[in-house]
Amino acid sequence: MTHPARTAALFTGVVARPGEQHLALAAGDALGAAGYGLRHGGYNGLMAAAAQGAARHGVPVTAITLAGQDWGPFNPHVTDVVHAPTMGMRLHAYLDTVDLVVVMGGGVGTLHEVTAALYYATTIRPVPVRLLGPAACRLGTFLRAEQWLVDGPTRPLGFLADFPDVAALEKDLTTLTSESLR
Repeated sequence: MTHPARTAALFTGVVARPGEQHLALAAGDALGAAGYGLRHGGYNGLMAAAAQGAARHGVPVTAITLAGQDWGPFNPHVTDVVHAPTMGMRLHAYLDTVDLVVVMGGGVGTLHEVTAALYYATTIRPVPVRLLGPAACRLGTFLRAEQWLVDGPTRPLGFLADFPDVAALEKDLTTLTSESLR
């Protein structure tokens, strides 16, 4: 197994909207091909599809879950597990050292994770957050339109980008990789 220099957190759900299963697999594949290890919830559905794509490249696939909860077995691509004792510690396990956050459609758990990532990126450290696919892009549009996200001098939004498809993510990964090598 390759130990990557970079790590991406993928926030997505279990239930897929039309086209999302393929998008999650392609996103995991793009991240793994770019040398990013993957952190995700570890379970089935879109998480498993992304993990399958990343695992093809031999990168670590880490499940980060809440200790004491039994949400079923982890997907077969998980190579490491973090059992965080609290929700706050779970979010820190994702965000404290991650190099990139990729968000897809999901449920209320994904919404909790993405809002934590957005808060983290505006107040703690400007980690890149990429909204991938139609559902995540609609969420970004809504948050901007309703002024939940406002670009300003104290909280610039340069860390945030909307990507309609994996081709845009792949192009961005090339740019991020080039920047990190400088």
